[in-house]
Amino acid sequence: MSVFASLVEHLADLLQPLFGASAAAAAIVLFTALVRLLVHPLSRAAARGQKARAELQPRIAELRRTHAKNPERLQRAVLDLHTEAKVSPLSGCLPSLCQIPAFFLLYHLFSSTSIGGEANALLSHRLLAAPLGGRWADALGDGGPFGSAGLVYAVLFAVVAGVAFFSYRLTRRTMADRPLLPEAEGQRVPGLGAITGVMPFMSFLTLVTVAVVPLAAALYVVTSTAWSVVERAVLYR
Repeated sequence: MSVFASLVEHLADLLQPLFGASAAAAAIVLFTALVRLLVHPLSRAAARGQKARAELQPRIAELRRTHAKNPERLQRAVLDLHTEAKVSPLSGCLPSLCQIPAFFLLYHLFSSTSIGGEANALLSHRLLAAPLGGRWADALGDGGPFGSAGLVYAVLFAVVAGVAFFSYRLTRRTMADRPLLPEAEGQRVPGLGAITGVMPFMSFLTLVTVAVVPLAAALYVVTSTAWSVVERAVLYR
């Protein structure tokens, strides 16, 4: 925690001539971009894996018909097919999983009043009028939704809503081009219709996250989500 706090402080010092009192917020955005650059090779591999899995769907549908009465044999056959094609069913989860430590590190860093036995100096940093360690509820209690801190969140929510809407449309288009299963097969999988119906709306959950976590962690979420949408638009076109 102390090492990471020092890293954020150093980044803020470097950016201070450009961003002034909001340099720490800019440092968090820069840190998020660095994390996403490190994870990008995994995102590219996940995109290749999804395209490969989409190409395997006709063969998997055939296996379902062949082994309809033997689920264990079907499972082995599908796993063998993925192994033969060198496709991992879990590859799509790796980019998100690798970002979880960075998010929780930021969350705890800006939720802790002390680091290494000393007062957490990062809590004094702000994004304009909103403290990076504060939450939306704090802004509402200090001036309301149209107070100086509340307006920072209003702009942030507007950005998140725009990104979520773009992600919604992108997910709908991707699912239409590459369905999880052929329609006839999908009708035989209980609950699949509900899952596919809900998936495009998952991006709007970011609004809830931004509302309840410290502003520093919210900046990470917003930056990472925007990066993901642009990345998906490029990699899955």
